[in-house]
Amino acid sequence: MSEAPETKAPQVEEPTRDDGAAIIVHSDEELTEKLAQMREAQKKFATYTQEQVDKIFKAAALAANKERIPLAQLAYEETGYGVVEDKVIKNHFAAEFVYNKYRDTKTCGVIEEDKAYGMTKIAEPLGVVAAVIPTTNPTSTAIFKTLLCLKTRNAIMISPHPRAKKCTTEAARVVLEAAVEAGAPAGIVGWIEKPSLVATNTLMSEADIILATGGPGMVNAAYSSGTPALGVGPGNNPAIIDDSADVVNSVNSIMQSKTFDNGMICATEQNVIVLDGVYDAVKAEFQKRGAFFLQGDDIDKVGNTVIVNGAVNAKMVGQPATKIAETAGVEVPAWTKVLIGETESVEPSNPWAHEKLTTILGMYRASDFDDALAKASRLVADGGYGHTSSLFIDTRETEKVQKHANAMKTCRILINTPAAQGGIGDIYNFQLTPSLTLGCGSWGGNSFSGNVDVHQLLNIKSVAERRENMLWFRTPEKVYFKKGCMPVALRELKEVYGCKRAFIVTDSFLYKSGFTKKIEEPLDKMGIVHSSFWSISPDPKLQDAQKGVELLRAFEPDVIIAIGGGSAMDAGKIMWTMYEHPEEKFDDMAVDFMDIRKRVYRFKKMGEKAKFVAIPTSSGTGSEVTPFAIITDAETGIKWPITDYELMPTMSIVDTDNMMTQPKGLTSASGIDVLTHAMEAYVSIMASDYTDAIALKAAKLVFDYLPTAYSEPTNVEARDHMANASCLAGMAFANAFLGVNHSMAHKLGAYHHIPHGWANAVILTRVARYNAAERPTRMGTFSQYQYPQAKKRYAEMGRFCGFTGKDDDEVFENFMQGIEDLKEYIGVKKTIADYGVDEKYFLDTLDEMSLNAFNDQCTGANPRYPLVAEIKSLYLDAYYGRPATSYEDKGLTIRDSE
Repeated sequence: MSEAPETKAPQVEEPTRDDGAAIIVHSDEELTEKLAQMREAQKKFATYTQEQVDKIFKAAALAANKERIPLAQLAYEETGYGVVEDKVIKNHFAAEFVYNKYRDTKTCGVIEEDKAYGMTKIAEPLGVVAAVIPTTNPTSTAIFKTLLCLKTRNAIMISPHPRAKKCTTEAARVVLEAAVEAGAPAGIVGWIEKPSLVATNTLMSEADIILATGGPGMVNAAYSSGTPALGVGPGNNPAIIDDSADVVNSVNSIMQSKTFDNGMICATEQNVIVLDGVYDAVKAEFQKRGAFFLQGDDIDKVGNTVIVNGAVNAKMVGQPATKIAETAGVEVPAWTKVLIGETESVEPSNPWAHEKLTTILGMYRASDFDDALAKASRLVADGGYGHTSSLFIDTRETEKVQKHANAMKTCRILINTPAAQGGIGDIYNFQLTPSLTLGCGSWGGNSFSGNVDVHQLLNIKSVAERRENMLWFRTPEKVYFKKGCMPVALRELKEVYGCKRAFIVTDSFLYKSGFTKKIEEPLDKMGIVHSSFWSISPDPKLQDAQKGVELLRAFEPDVIIAIGGGSAMDAGKIMWTMYEHPEEKFDDMAVDFMDIRKRVYRFKKMGEKAKFVAIPTSSGTGSEVTPFAIITDAETGIKWPITDYELMPTMSIVDTDNMMTQPKGLTSASGIDVLTHAMEAYVSIMASDYTDAIALKAAKLVFDYLPTAYSEPTNVEARDHMANASCLAGMAFANAFLGVNHSMAHKLGAYHHIPHGWANAVILTRVARYNAAERPTRMGTFSQYQYPQAKKRYAEMGRFCGFTGKDDDEVFENFMQGIEDLKEYIGVKKTIADYGVDEKYFLDTLDEMSLNAFNDQCTGANPRYPLVAEIKSLYLDAYYGRPATSYEDKGLTIRDSE
């Protein structure tokens, strides 16, 4: 809110008075003492209930409303500014509209509560508010700020302007007396009886917050005081009248605003910019409604009378147009309401380009809308940044409205509105907060960009109770299992989904061996046209998928069938994604997340073009029921786990017939992968009762049937149960996710080409011991994971799988030994070095591999949050076969890793 500059006129000393209910500062020296008394009153007020506060707030607003006319008269008599009747409206607004806005607003104690989310918000007062009041709105602003403080249980010490101290303190007295009578503590409102710069500066430095309304000097002093401040800047509102505007409404709105209290509201239009097409009509309407257009030298005379040395002449603030003309030596008709100077320059050297706070208006002609915007932007820059701008336009011109909004660096943009009344809110737009303190944001050097309200005078305490994340259990739409189920399940492609074109994704071995004929024949019988892509390598490459998707797009299938091991299914998922949404970027899909529901990158809806069917031919990855796809970028060597539930297959067909030809090596690697899935899902920070049950069952099936499946490849029972174990473990980690064991294994595969299952196995018990530490360096971050409990969980799984012991420690050790025995039986090597990994290359890549393992998506759900140095140490232990002793934190980051 702008303030008129100080004048040299002598001040009349007013006799001091002492209102018993008020804290009145009579001298600079006693200010600190009086503020201490006020703080005591505020401490008492801070204990009041919402019911008590609302009673006080209502009584104070009623009292101010009743005295709106006497206070308006007093303000005019003391300052000589404005129009009494308009000041009545401002006082009325400050009392009635502010009360109506906040009558039901909670400002005491608990103001918001969400029991489901465990969030409670509690409002507390700030303390003592230092209120600097301007001469332009000396009573209405005092009412406004005092009512806000009463509603928020704050004390307020007012520093009135020397030329308006009598009316300002009278407004405060009216509010205070009514508040005290309604129960407020005496001394909750006070004022400086003889305002001075020293007293104001002292007040600003000792208060808890400053509400500064005044000239730029005063606002800057508030922000420089060291106390939090809500100061407001000057306004230089340029109003554009577009050639689509209703000329009559536009002109009369501006006249209504410009004459209100003789133009002293800071949001008032200071200049009008009229498009050439309606310029003459606008000028005629202004003349019809009481505006007088100055001619020749009279334009400079009036401009230089109102603006002197780049600032508003205090004697001209809030004066009638006829008085301004008379002072400037210009003759105008007695009916003149506003003086208009037609002008061209928007530079600061032109007095008409400034904020004028009175009944004169600059008028510019614009050749087009862009020219108008350019002029308006320059005028805003000259002392009006952040405040208010206006546009009069047919609102169907949406592009222009948006263009104007984008161009104006102002916090209030008023459309087809009298700016003086519109800017203060709740009169011409009921969502704009009613306020007499209008923030200008960083553009105007202010800390706030809106209309100041009660919320800026409250400290809000957020009481946040611990809550556990919502979990889930998601699977494919349909999962079919049992030996021989595939031909029956495939019928649904025709009978349920109405598919007509199928695209088969597999690897070259399965295709060349004729394995895919098991799918092609049922498709032929159903009349479903099909095509195949089989260039999938054992460690699927992004580049493979990119080649396949070209064929996929050319064929345009409505179902994709991926058959094979995890490689074929993972590559198929990536191809499916590229087919459904070719515009999406793989790099974006691969970005890690902490919480899958809050991830930055969001996968788009899948299945709009094609369904996805996953048919495993090995018992290991579980990819047929997971939202994961593991793919390696052949150019960088990085293996990426892509994760999103949109990648979940539509249908999974787990037919043991497809798994009877697995060689021993695949049986070993895929089988131990199943156990790793089950173990990591069970100790995951996201484990739940739902995932626990199937993880336990999957692990037990591995111990019961993997040895037989390995030694007796044609044993149907063993193969059947291992197929189920793989699928169950897949469901478990699809919902609980995995851990650092998989993160490390992914990188062993990418850098050193160890088959995935064996890469998991070679570090499995080491990682389990690392996770089982009761004193880990860091614990996983997830609300439902309350304390280190991995050892207890491992022991539970061990017992379920048949391992016993006197306590968790013994069961855990027996379980680890059981895993080592199983690994030895199925041919898993003991160290990374045993897989032929060159020592020098291993050490050369170790740092990069450790960092990439830390960055793997699987790391986030691990029960122990790993440090990169710890991952590096685990790799070294596994490479050299070091004894897997305690991984407890002993006060060191990690053991030396030479």
